[in-house]
Amino acid sequence: MKAWRLVVDTSICNGCYCCQLACKDEHVDNDWSPIAKPQPVIGQFWMKLNEETRGTTPKVRVSYLPVPCQHCQTAPCMLAATGGAIYRQPNGLVVIDPVKAAGQKQVVDACPYGAIYWNDTLNIPQKCTGCAHLVDDAPLTGQPMAMPRCVDACPTQALKFGEYDDIKGDWDTAHVLHPEYNTDPLVRYVDTPKRFITGALYDPLKDECLQGAVVRAVDIEGGISQITTSDEFGDFWLEPLDPNHVYQVSIMMQGYYEKVFGGVGTSVDVNLGDIALYEDTGPDTGR
Repeated sequence: MKAWRLVVDTSICNGCYCCQLACKDEHVDNDWSPIAKPQPVIGQFWMKLNEETRGTTPKVRVSYLPVPCQHCQTAPCMLAATGGAIYRQPNGLVVIDPVKAAGQKQVVDACPYGAIYWNDTLNIPQKCTGCAHLVDDAPLTGQPMAMPRCVDACPTQALKFGEYDDIKGDWDTAHVLHPEYNTDPLVRYVDTPKRFITGALYDPLKDECLQGAVVRAVDIEGGISQITTSDEFGDFWLEPLDPNHVYQVSIMMQGYYEKVFGGVGTSVDVNLGDIALYEDTGPDTGR
């Protein structure tokens, strides 16, 4: 299928919110009929940047995940709509007809990504159009074909837009968000955040951090492991780990007793805290 595609590289997204702001600038108070009616100032984010603070102090990271409409090739919203209210353009972009979609609130709940919003004032569902008014073969603005505003505004080039041949290197190595939805989206992601297990190692008797310890997490179900070493501050980060798995974490350092944590679940990112290791001084220590 010849279609526009979007690749989101979260590894270089710095959370500047330029994509979200550019979308607002393009669509708030601007009527791009028949593609879209104006986006409200508040309550809707057609390009929504999800910000997640992960871990616990002091082992904290912040991740960013831009989520527009996924322009699914098997679109649940199209199945839920009636009267041709949602249609696919020849370029692949999924568009809500603001006239035909009046009153069809059921399409909001049909989107598993939560990318469709309800406008009470206009009595219509609304979402990202892929800036179809800009990228159409015959753009309504009379201007040459342009990038969607979110892509054009991204300072790190975390958003890449084009036909398959334009972005195939990125597209082929990216993955879909929530593959379990089986929607075959035209948006893919690189390096979406996974879970981590972290902690800090120290010798309580010497009152010093322990560098160079080998820390391993083994998936109890699959046997797949991640391994790392502690740094000069005693910190270690086991990543990327699959969400909602259970791991056994073992910590080994020459001259010290092994430390093992069983049943560490990754429904959330885990900070094991400050972990004391004790020197192995021989078989008679009783430790």
